[in-house]
Amino acid sequence: MPTAAKDYYRTLGIKRSATPDEVRKAYRRLARKLHPDVNPGNKASEDKFKDVQEAYDILSEPKKREFFDRAGFYSDQAFQHGADAYAGASEPAGRGPQAGGPPPNFDFSGFDFTDFGAGAGAGAGARRGGGGGASFRDIFSGIFNRQAAPAEANGADLEVQATVGFWEAIRGSVLRLNIPRQDRCPQCNGTGTGGRAGICPECGGKGQVVQTVNNMKFNLRCGACGGSGKAGAACPRCHGQGRVPATEPLEVRIKPGTREGARLRIPGKGNWGADASGDLYVIIRIQPHPLFVREADDIHVKVPVSMTEAALGAKIGVPTIDGKALLNIPAGTQSGQKFRMRERGVPSAQHDGIRGDEYVEVQVSVPKPRDERSRELLREYARLNPEDAREAVLKQAMS
Repeated sequence: MPTAAKDYYRTLGIKRSATPDEVRKAYRRLARKLHPDVNPGNKASEDKFKDVQEAYDILSEPKKREFFDRAGFYSDQAFQHGADAYAGASEPAGRGPQAGGPPPNFDFSGFDFTDFGAGAGAGAGARRGGGGGASFRDIFSGIFNRQAAPAEANGADLEVQATVGFWEAIRGSVLRLNIPRQDRCPQCNGTGTGGRAGICPECGGKGQVVQTVNNMKFNLRCGACGGSGKAGAACPRCHGQGRVPATEPLEVRIKPGTREGARLRIPGKGNWGADASGDLYVIIRIQPHPLFVREADDIHVKVPVSMTEAALGAKIGVPTIDGKALLNIPAGTQSGQKFRMRERGVPSAQHDGIRGDEYVEVQVSVPKPRDERSRELLREYARLNPEDAREAVLKQAMS
Protein backbone atom coordinates (compact mmCIF):
# COMPACT_ATOMS: atom_id res chain seq x y z
CA MET A 1 0.00 0.00 0.00
CA PRO A 2 1.23 3.50 -0.68
CA THR A 3 2.72 5.36 2.23
CA ALA A 4 2.94 9.11 2.57
CA ALA A 5 3.50 10.36 -0.97
CA LYS A 6 6.80 11.97 -1.83
CA ASP A 7 6.86 15.10 -3.95
CA TYR A 8 9.61 14.29 -6.43
CA TYR A 9 9.33 17.69 -8.07
CA ARG A 10 10.02 19.40 -4.74
CA THR A 11 12.93 17.02 -4.10
CA LEU A 12 14.60 18.19 -7.34
CA GLY A 13 13.49 21.79 -6.88
CA ILE A 14 11.65 21.99 -10.22
CA LYS A 15 8.17 22.79 -11.48
CA ARG A 16 5.72 20.09 -12.52
CA SER A 17 5.98 21.45 -16.07
CA ALA A 18 9.76 20.95 -16.16
CA THR A 19 11.16 19.55 -19.40
CA PRO A 20 13.27 16.34 -19.41
CA ASP A 21 16.36 18.50 -19.90
CA GLU A 22 15.46 20.60 -16.83
CA VAL A 23 14.92 17.40 -14.82
CA ARG A 24 18.36 16.13 -15.86
CA LYS A 25 20.11 19.42 -15.08
CA ALA A 26 18.47 19.65 -11.64
CA TYR A 27 19.56 16.10 -10.85
CA ARG A 28 23.16 16.70 -11.92
CA ARG A 29 23.37 19.89 -9.86
CA LEU A 30 22.11 18.21 -6.69
CA ALA A 31 24.10 15.01 -7.27
CA ARG A 32 27.33 16.98 -7.49
CA LYS A 33 26.48 18.71 -4.21
CA LEU A 34 25.23 15.70 -2.23
CA HIS A 35 27.31 12.80 -3.55
CA PRO A 36 28.79 10.65 -0.72
CA ASP A 37 32.27 11.04 -2.21
CA VAL A 38 31.96 14.81 -1.75
CA ASN A 39 30.46 14.47 1.76
CA PRO A 40 32.18 11.46 3.35
CA GLY A 41 30.57 10.34 6.59
CA ASN A 42 27.63 12.76 6.25
CA LYS A 43 24.56 10.54 6.76
CA ALA A 44 22.08 13.38 6.17
CA SER A 45 23.72 14.23 2.86
CA GLU A 46 23.73 10.55 1.86
CA ASP A 47 19.99 10.25 2.62
CA LYS A 48 19.26 13.36 0.57
CA PHE A 49 21.36 11.96 -2.27
CA LYS A 50 19.26 8.78 -2.23
CA ASP A 51 16.05 10.87 -2.33
CA VAL A 52 17.41 12.84 -5.29
CA GLN A 53 18.39 9.61 -7.05
CA GLU A 54 14.91 8.16 -6.46
CA ALA A 55 13.23 11.32 -7.74
CA TYR A 56 15.37 11.29 -10.87
CA ASP A 57 14.67 7.59 -11.48
CA ILE A 58 10.93 8.33 -11.53
CA LEU A 59 10.81 11.70 -13.34
CA SER A 60 13.37 10.75 -16.00
CA GLU A 61 11.23 7.83 -17.16
CA PRO A 62 8.22 9.14 -19.17
CA LYS A 63 5.86 6.31 -18.19
CA LYS A 64 6.80 6.45 -14.52
CA ARG A 65 6.46 10.24 -14.50
CA GLU A 66 3.03 9.99 -16.12
CA PHE A 67 2.02 7.45 -13.51
CA PHE A 68 3.23 9.70 -10.67
CA ASP A 69 1.49 12.79 -12.10
CA ARG A 70 -1.73 10.82 -12.46
CA ALA A 71 -1.75 8.90 -9.17
CA GLY A 72 0.01 11.36 -6.88
CA PHE A 73 2.36 8.70 -5.52
CA TYR A 74 4.70 6.01 -6.84
CA SER A 75 5.77 2.49 -5.99
CA ASP A 76 7.06 -0.21 -8.31
CA GLN A 77 4.28 -2.59 -7.27
CA ALA A 78 1.57 -0.03 -7.93
CA PHE A 79 3.24 0.87 -11.24
CA GLN A 80 3.26 -2.77 -12.26
CA HIS A 81 -0.33 -3.61 -11.33
CA GLY A 82 -1.98 -0.24 -11.90
CA ALA A 83 -2.32 2.75 -9.59
CA ASP A 84 -6.04 2.48 -9.03
CA ALA A 85 -6.20 -0.99 -7.57
CA TYR A 86 -3.35 -0.14 -5.26
CA ALA A 87 -4.71 3.23 -4.19
CA GLY A 88 -8.23 1.88 -3.73
CA ALA A 89 -7.05 -0.18 -0.80
CA SER A 90 -6.28 2.89 1.28
CA GLU A 91 -8.39 5.72 -0.12
CA PRO A 92 -12.14 6.21 0.52
CA ALA A 93 -14.45 5.81 -2.42
CA GLY A 94 -14.57 8.74 -4.78
CA ARG A 95 -11.39 10.31 -3.35
CA GLY A 96 -7.64 10.10 -3.93
CA PRO A 97 -5.97 8.69 -7.01
CA GLN A 98 -8.65 6.00 -7.54
CA ALA A 99 -11.30 8.66 -8.16
CA GLY A 100 -9.88 9.28 -11.62
CA GLY A 101 -10.18 5.62 -12.72
CA PRO A 102 -10.82 2.01 -11.69
CA PRO A 103 -8.41 -0.79 -10.99
CA PRO A 104 -7.09 -2.46 -14.14
CA ASN A 105 -9.09 -5.23 -15.87
CA PHE A 106 -12.46 -3.63 -15.10
CA ASP A 107 -15.13 -5.90 -16.56
CA PHE A 108 -18.39 -4.36 -17.87
CA SER A 109 -19.88 -7.78 -18.64
CA GLY A 110 -23.22 -8.43 -16.99
CA PHE A 111 -24.29 -4.77 -16.98
CA ASP A 112 -26.97 -3.35 -19.27
CA PHE A 113 -25.96 0.19 -20.26
CA THR A 114 -28.81 0.80 -22.68
CA ASP A 115 -31.10 2.88 -20.47
CA PHE A 116 -28.49 4.55 -18.24
CA GLY A 117 -28.39 8.34 -18.52
CA ALA A 118 -25.72 10.67 -17.17
CA GLY A 119 -25.66 10.46 -13.38
CA ALA A 120 -28.89 8.38 -13.26
CA GLY A 121 -29.90 4.77 -12.65
CA ALA A 122 -31.46 2.22 -15.03
CA GLY A 123 -34.27 3.50 -17.20
CA ALA A 124 -33.39 7.15 -16.72
CA GLY A 125 -33.07 7.73 -20.42
CA ALA A 126 -36.52 6.39 -21.10
CA ARG A 127 -38.05 8.33 -18.21
CA ARG A 128 -36.52 11.58 -19.54
CA GLY A 129 -37.73 10.91 -23.01
CA GLY A 130 -34.38 9.75 -24.35
CA GLY A 131 -33.01 13.32 -24.22
CA GLY A 132 -29.36 13.55 -25.32
CA GLY A 133 -27.74 12.87 -21.94
CA ALA A 134 -24.52 10.88 -21.91
CA SER A 135 -24.96 7.12 -21.50
CA PHE A 136 -23.73 5.20 -18.49
CA ARG A 137 -21.06 3.61 -20.72
CA ASP A 138 -19.91 7.09 -21.84
CA ILE A 139 -19.51 8.20 -18.25
CA PHE A 140 -17.58 5.16 -17.10
CA SER A 141 -15.47 4.85 -20.23
CA GLY A 142 -14.16 8.32 -19.37
CA ILE A 143 -13.51 7.30 -15.76
CA PHE A 144 -12.26 3.76 -16.37
CA ASN A 145 -10.05 4.35 -19.41
CA ARG A 146 -6.65 3.97 -17.82
CA GLN A 147 -4.44 0.96 -18.33
CA ALA A 148 -1.95 -0.55 -15.93
CA ALA A 149 1.58 0.61 -16.63
CA PRO A 150 3.95 -2.21 -17.66
CA ALA A 151 6.71 -3.24 -15.33
CA GLU A 152 10.05 -1.63 -16.09
CA ALA A 153 12.31 -4.09 -17.89
CA ASN A 154 15.42 -1.95 -18.42
CA GLY A 155 17.39 -0.27 -15.65
CA ALA A 156 18.04 3.47 -15.78
CA ASP A 157 21.44 4.90 -16.67
CA LEU A 158 23.44 6.64 -13.95
CA GLU A 159 25.83 9.58 -14.22
CA VAL A 160 28.45 10.60 -11.66
CA GLN A 161 31.30 13.10 -11.64
CA ALA A 162 34.80 12.23 -10.50
CA THR A 163 37.73 14.57 -9.90
CA VAL A 164 41.26 13.43 -10.76
CA GLY A 165 44.61 15.14 -10.29
CA PHE A 166 46.41 17.01 -13.06
CA TRP A 167 49.16 14.40 -13.37
CA GLU A 168 46.74 11.47 -13.04
CA ALA A 169 44.84 12.68 -16.10
CA ILE A 170 48.05 13.13 -18.11
CA ARG A 171 49.78 9.90 -17.13
CA GLY A 172 46.73 7.70 -16.60
CA SER A 173 45.53 6.12 -13.38
CA VAL A 174 42.91 3.88 -11.81
CA LEU A 175 39.96 5.67 -10.23
CA ARG A 176 38.25 3.94 -7.31
CA LEU A 177 34.59 4.84 -6.83
CA ASN A 178 31.68 3.77 -4.64
CA ILE A 179 28.55 3.94 -6.78
CA PRO A 180 25.05 4.05 -5.16
CA ARG A 181 22.71 2.14 -7.47
CA GLN A 182 19.63 -0.05 -7.55
CA ASP A 183 20.84 -3.65 -7.74
CA ARG A 184 19.04 -6.95 -8.18
CA CYS A 185 17.62 -8.23 -4.92
CA PRO A 186 19.84 -11.14 -3.84
CA GLN A 187 17.08 -12.75 -1.80
CA CYS A 188 14.53 -13.15 -4.59
CA ASN A 189 16.94 -12.83 -7.55
CA GLY A 190 14.91 -9.90 -8.87
CA THR A 191 11.55 -11.68 -9.07
CA GLY A 192 9.97 -9.69 -6.23
CA THR A 193 8.49 -12.83 -4.67
CA GLY A 194 9.73 -14.40 -1.50
CA GLY A 195 8.26 -17.89 -1.47
CA ARG A 196 5.87 -20.37 -2.97
CA ALA A 197 2.55 -19.35 -4.45
CA GLY A 198 -0.14 -18.56 -1.93
CA ILE A 199 -3.34 -16.60 -1.55
CA CYS A 200 -3.40 -13.17 -3.19
CA PRO A 201 -3.29 -10.56 -0.40
CA GLU A 202 -5.32 -8.05 -2.44
CA CYS A 203 -8.43 -10.18 -3.00
CA GLY A 204 -8.00 -12.83 -0.30
CA GLY A 205 -8.03 -15.59 -2.90
CA LYS A 206 -11.41 -14.61 -4.41
CA GLY A 207 -9.98 -13.28 -7.65
CA GLN A 208 -12.24 -10.22 -7.37
CA VAL A 209 -12.24 -6.96 -5.47
CA VAL A 210 -15.08 -4.56 -4.73
CA GLN A 211 -14.86 -1.04 -6.15
CA THR A 212 -17.29 1.67 -5.07
CA VAL A 213 -17.93 4.61 -7.42
CA ASN A 214 -20.63 7.20 -6.65
CA ASN A 215 -22.23 4.87 -4.08
CA MET A 216 -22.39 2.03 -6.64
CA LYS A 217 -20.47 -1.21 -5.98
CA PHE A 218 -18.83 -3.29 -8.70
CA ASN A 219 -17.07 -6.63 -8.53
CA LEU A 220 -13.85 -6.32 -10.49
CA ARG A 221 -11.16 -8.74 -11.47
CA CYS A 222 -8.25 -8.36 -9.06
CA GLY A 223 -5.47 -6.44 -10.74
CA ALA A 224 -2.79 -7.93 -8.47
CA CYS A 225 -3.37 -11.60 -9.39
CA GLY A 226 -5.28 -11.21 -12.70
CA GLY A 227 -8.32 -12.96 -11.21
CA SER A 228 -6.54 -16.18 -10.24
CA GLY A 229 -6.73 -15.55 -6.50
CA LYS A 230 -3.14 -16.71 -6.13
CA ALA A 231 0.09 -14.80 -5.75
CA GLY A 232 3.63 -15.33 -4.63
CA ALA A 233 4.45 -13.78 -1.31
CA ALA A 234 6.25 -10.46 -1.65
CA CYS A 235 9.97 -10.68 -1.00
CA PRO A 236 10.53 -9.35 2.53
CA ARG A 237 13.81 -7.69 1.56
CA CYS A 238 12.79 -5.72 -1.54
CA HIS A 239 9.02 -5.63 -0.76
CA GLY A 240 8.17 -6.97 -4.19
CA GLN A 241 10.21 -4.45 -6.19
CA GLY A 242 12.95 -6.85 -7.23
CA ARG A 243 15.63 -4.21 -6.60
CA VAL A 244 17.39 -2.95 -3.50
CA PRO A 245 19.68 0.03 -2.87
CA ALA A 246 23.33 -0.94 -2.98
CA THR A 247 26.73 0.70 -3.10
CA GLU A 248 29.15 -1.00 -5.48
CA PRO A 249 32.89 -0.37 -5.43
CA LEU A 250 34.27 0.10 -8.94
CA GLU A 251 37.69 0.63 -10.46
CA VAL A 252 37.65 2.84 -13.54
CA ARG A 253 40.76 3.07 -15.71
CA ILE A 254 41.73 6.60 -16.70
CA LYS A 255 43.64 6.58 -19.99
CA PRO A 256 46.76 8.75 -20.32
CA GLY A 257 45.78 12.11 -21.78
CA THR A 258 42.16 12.02 -20.56
CA ARG A 259 40.60 15.45 -21.03
CA GLU A 260 38.42 17.63 -18.83
CA GLY A 261 34.75 16.65 -19.27
CA ALA A 262 35.54 13.23 -20.73
CA ARG A 263 32.50 10.92 -20.46
CA LEU A 264 33.50 7.35 -19.64
CA ARG A 265 30.86 4.63 -20.15
CA ILE A 266 30.82 1.52 -17.99
CA PRO A 267 28.22 -0.86 -19.48
CA GLY A 268 25.74 -2.56 -17.17
CA LYS A 269 26.74 -0.63 -14.04
CA GLY A 270 23.67 1.60 -13.90
CA ASN A 271 20.44 0.56 -12.15
CA TRP A 272 19.54 -3.08 -12.50
CA GLY A 273 16.70 -4.10 -14.82
CA ALA A 274 15.00 -7.44 -15.45
CA ASP A 275 15.93 -7.42 -19.16
CA ALA A 276 19.00 -5.21 -19.13
CA SER A 277 20.80 -3.04 -16.60
CA GLY A 278 21.51 0.60 -17.37
CA ASP A 279 24.98 2.00 -17.98
CA LEU A 280 27.14 4.14 -15.73
CA TYR A 281 28.66 7.34 -17.12
CA VAL A 282 31.61 8.88 -15.27
CA ILE A 283 32.26 12.55 -16.07
CA ILE A 284 35.90 13.50 -15.48
CA ARG A 285 36.88 16.76 -13.79
CA ILE A 286 40.60 17.63 -13.60
CA GLN A 287 42.24 19.60 -10.81
CA PRO A 288 44.23 22.66 -11.98
CA HIS A 289 48.03 22.90 -11.80
CA PRO A 290 49.75 25.94 -10.22
CA LEU A 291 52.00 26.51 -13.27
CA PHE A 292 50.75 24.59 -16.30
CA VAL A 293 47.46 25.44 -18.00
CA ARG A 294 46.02 22.66 -20.14
CA GLU A 295 43.84 23.32 -23.18
CA ALA A 296 42.80 20.04 -24.83
CA ASP A 297 46.17 18.39 -25.48
CA ASP A 298 48.24 21.61 -25.43
CA ILE A 299 50.12 23.01 -22.44
CA HIS A 300 50.53 26.74 -21.77
CA VAL A 301 53.15 28.13 -19.40
CA LYS A 302 54.54 31.59 -18.55
CA VAL A 303 58.31 31.89 -18.08
CA PRO A 304 60.23 34.96 -16.79
CA VAL A 305 63.43 36.08 -18.61
CA SER A 306 65.88 38.81 -17.72
CA MET A 307 66.12 42.04 -19.66
CA THR A 308 69.56 41.11 -21.01
CA GLU A 309 68.33 37.64 -22.12
CA ALA A 310 65.42 39.22 -23.96
CA ALA A 311 67.59 41.97 -25.47
CA LEU A 312 70.60 39.85 -26.52
CA GLY A 313 68.88 36.50 -27.09
CA ALA A 314 69.59 33.36 -25.08
CA LYS A 315 69.03 29.66 -24.68
CA ILE A 316 66.86 29.28 -21.59
CA GLY A 317 65.58 26.31 -19.61
CA VAL A 318 61.78 26.01 -19.47
CA PRO A 319 59.55 23.54 -17.58
CA THR A 320 57.53 20.94 -19.52
CA ILE A 321 55.40 18.02 -18.37
CA ASP A 322 58.40 15.80 -19.19
CA GLY A 323 60.88 17.91 -17.22
CA LYS A 324 63.25 20.73 -18.14
CA ALA A 325 63.83 21.56 -21.84
CA LEU A 326 65.88 24.21 -23.66
CA LEU A 327 64.29 27.00 -25.69
CA ASN A 328 66.12 29.49 -27.92
CA ILE A 329 64.73 33.00 -27.74
CA PRO A 330 65.99 35.54 -30.31
CA ALA A 331 67.51 38.94 -29.56
CA GLY A 332 64.92 41.64 -29.06
CA THR A 333 62.25 39.31 -27.64
CA GLN A 334 59.36 41.30 -26.22
CA SER A 335 57.42 40.59 -23.04
CA GLY A 336 54.29 38.55 -23.81
CA GLN A 337 55.76 36.96 -26.90
CA LYS A 338 54.88 33.27 -27.29
CA PHE A 339 57.02 30.40 -28.57
CA ARG A 340 55.76 26.99 -29.65
CA MET A 341 57.53 23.81 -28.62
CA ARG A 342 56.24 21.03 -30.86
CA GLU A 343 55.06 17.78 -29.31
CA ARG A 344 55.86 18.89 -25.77
CA GLY A 345 52.18 18.74 -24.78
CA VAL A 346 49.91 15.92 -23.60
CA PRO A 347 49.76 12.52 -25.33
CA SER A 348 46.35 12.22 -26.99
CA ALA A 349 43.88 9.79 -25.42
CA GLN A 350 41.99 9.63 -28.72
CA HIS A 351 44.87 9.13 -31.17
CA ASP A 352 47.84 6.95 -30.30
CA GLY A 353 51.25 8.42 -31.05
CA ILE A 354 50.02 12.02 -31.25
CA ARG A 355 50.94 14.73 -28.73
CA GLY A 356 49.91 18.30 -28.25
CA ASP A 357 52.32 21.25 -28.17
CA GLU A 358 53.62 23.50 -25.41
CA TYR A 359 53.28 27.27 -25.72
CA VAL A 360 55.76 29.33 -23.72
CA GLU A 361 54.89 32.96 -23.00
CA VAL A 362 57.93 35.10 -22.18
CA GLN A 363 57.60 37.68 -19.42
CA VAL A 364 60.54 40.14 -19.31
CA SER A 365 61.69 40.87 -15.78
CA VAL A 366 62.77 44.54 -15.37
CA PRO A 367 65.95 44.86 -13.25
CA LYS A 368 66.22 47.01 -10.15
CA PRO A 369 69.67 48.70 -10.06
CA ARG A 370 71.41 47.93 -6.76
CA ASP A 371 74.28 50.49 -7.01
CA GLU A 372 75.28 53.69 -8.75
CA ARG A 373 77.46 51.85 -11.26
CA SER A 374 74.48 49.89 -12.52
CA ARG A 375 72.41 53.08 -12.82
CA GLU A 376 75.17 54.78 -14.79
CA LEU A 377 75.32 51.88 -17.24
CA LEU A 378 71.59 52.08 -17.80
CA ARG A 379 71.83 55.85 -18.40
CA GLU A 380 74.63 55.22 -20.87
CA TYR A 381 72.46 52.67 -22.66
CA ALA A 382 69.61 55.20 -22.86
CA ARG A 383 71.98 57.83 -24.39
CA LEU A 384 73.26 55.34 -26.96
CA ASN A 385 69.80 54.10 -27.87
CA PRO A 386 67.43 57.06 -27.83
CA GLU A 387 63.93 55.83 -28.52
CA ASP A 388 60.37 56.54 -27.46
CA ALA A 389 58.66 53.28 -26.48
CA ARG A 390 55.24 55.00 -26.72
CA GLU A 391 55.71 56.66 -30.10
CA ALA A 392 53.69 54.08 -32.02
CA VAL A 393 50.85 54.21 -29.49
CA LEU A 394 50.67 58.02 -29.64
CA LYS A 395 50.59 57.98 -33.44
CA GLN A 396 47.80 55.42 -33.42
CA ALA A 397 45.80 57.51 -30.93
CA MET A 398 46.06 60.60 -33.14
CA SER A 399 45.16 58.83 -36.39
